[in-house]
Order: sequence, then C-alpha cells, then structure tokens
Amino acid sequence: MSTFEHGELTIHYEETGSGFPVLLLAPGGLSSAIDLWDRAPWNPVEQLSPHFRVIAMDQRNAGRSFAPVHASDGWPSYTADQLALLDHLGVDRFHVLGMCIGGAFILSLIHTAPERVAAAVALQPIGLEGNRDLFLTAFDTFADDRRDAHPEAGPEDWAGFRDNLYGGDDVLWSVPGSEIAAFPTPILVLMGDDEHHPQSASRHLVERAPNASLVESWKSEADRPAAREAVEKFLAAHST
Repeated sequence: MSTFEHGELTIHYEETGSGFPVLLLAPGGLSSAIDLWDRAPWNPVEQLSPHFRVIAMDQRNAGRSFAPVHASDGWPSYTADQLALLDHLGVDRFHVLGMCIGGAFILSLIHTAPERVAAAVALQPIGLEGNRDLFLTAFDTFADDRRDAHPEAGPEDWAGFRDNLYGGDDVLWSVPGSEIAAFPTPILVLMGDDEHHPQSASRHLVERAPNASLVESWKSEADRPAAREAVEKFLAAHST
C-alpha cells in the first residue's frame, strides 16, 4: 500500500501488475475502499493484475484515505482525487472498472476527461428509482461515523456535501442522462438488480451511452466465468 499526498488530501492506493493501466473504484458507497473488493463476486485486483497495471484506491475519507469536508464537496471532488492520483503515477490514458458507487464515479470521470478514459466497466451501478431515502440514510451513517475526525466541518458542510451527491434527480446521480448520450467511451455494464442498484439504472446507462453494452447475468457461480472473460476481452480490445 502506498500513499499519495496532494494538499490536504491523502490517498492510499495499491499498484499490481503491468501493462495498460486500469483504475479500480471499489463498492461500498462512500466507504469505497480496496478491501471491499474481497466481498465482490470476484476480485478484479486478482483477476486483472496478470494482464494489466491495476491501480486500486481508497476514496477520500474511506479506508486509509483522508480529505477535509466542505459544503462544496460532491462528485467532482472524487473525480479530481482520482485524476490527481493518476497524474501522480504518470498515467494519461486508462481503463476504469467500478462497482456500486463506482458507476457514478466512472460517469463523472468520463464527463470530465473523456479523452483519457479508453474504456469503462460498470458493475451494478447505483441509481435513483424511488429510493432516495436509502442513499440519504447511508450518507447520514457515513457522516456520523466520521464527524469526530472532521472538526473543520460544521452542519452546513455535511448538508451541502449530502445535497451535492444525492439531492438531484439524475438517474445515475453524477451525470445527467442527456450528457451521457455524448460519451464516446466504450462502456460494459454488468446489470444491477436490487434497491441500491436497480436494473433500471443499468438499462438507463446502456440506452443512453452510444457505445455501451449490457451483461445481464454475472453474479452466480455458473455465470461468473463467462462474465470475467467478457470483462477481460472487453478491456483488452480497447487497450490502445
């Protein structure tokens, strides 16, 4: 595990393997951290390291990473962290694979730096479908767990941060569907199917992104080998 410091930001990250870079954005909501890949249907660090340069990271204020909390924080804050880490590592063009909240992170990355993202894999992206309270409650739990570590943040800071993430009406949270329609990036979506990751969010992304495709079944033991192979082939095909 290595550490990257950028102003008041500290990011813990891990590099394994060699080849075309793949940035991994872990599940776990705002607690997105490398260790949570062990709870996924398969661990992409282990899967992809033999073929790619894999860069996994703890997001700000998750795992061993830290950043101050301000009312202006939101999806662009995470995107700036991710790009700053890649710049630090000398990575220009890269793939990105994210699960859960990683889907929203991916879209914000493509929206911000489309020329840098060669291809993206979104595993069960989060989405809005009559479930806003689930995300607001999860944010409140996250904030309560970390409040003591952030004396710089007052109630207005936590409230602004919360609203910037989950106060809007965009189905995929971080980017409007109308803007996704202009994305040039090839995207492979492995469909979600629960309250936080509704099927509708995955289908919304595939219907709007012009170069997106969908894998509907991928979590069961029977489906995992084919899904893993599809991810590897997809990334390999766009590693230029």
